[in-house]
Amino acid sequence: MSVNLSEQRPMVAAPVAETVVLAPVPAVTRAGRIAVEVAKFGVVGGSGVAVNFIVFNLLLHAQKWAPMTATVLASIIAMGTNYLGFRFFAYRDRASRTRQQIVLFFVFSGLGVAMESALFYAAYHGLGMNGSLWSNVAKALSIVLASAFRFLVYRTWVFQHGTERGAGAR
Repeated sequence: MSVNLSEQRPMVAAPVAETVVLAPVPAVTRAGRIAVEVAKFGVVGGSGVAVNFIVFNLLLHAQKWAPMTATVLASIIAMGTNYLGFRFFAYRDRASRTRQQIVLFFVFSGLGVAMESALFYAAYHGLGMNGSLWSNVAKALSIVLASAFRFLVYRTWVFQHGTERGAGAR
């Protein structure tokens, strides 16, 4: 048997276009969704905290307003800016209930302001955290504790997914 080494293999035309099949994207886990939600909440909340601190310090230290007036007014102003951030950024994928959503947001935010103010009062007056630095530490602690409450109620009752509230809730 002889083998002809000079023979070439027949050339096959290259395909004109290849079809690329992408693997299906795995479903996002519940923990992943919550992590993204916490991150978005943090971005909006962080900007609200900045507004809260700026207004608080301007009123308390620059304008010499009473500490409780400064903390309550700063929290209320931050609440308004936070609503816009939550509604149009953090929870924009959630179904809108306009009037009901706004009422729930401000009711729960009002409770958050009350919690934040009570915690600030306890630290400022009760623990003597009343200097320039310590008043800001007291404010920070009160914001952190009230924010945990806000996160839970905003995601549970204010900015719900459409399927969670039922068809007749609109």
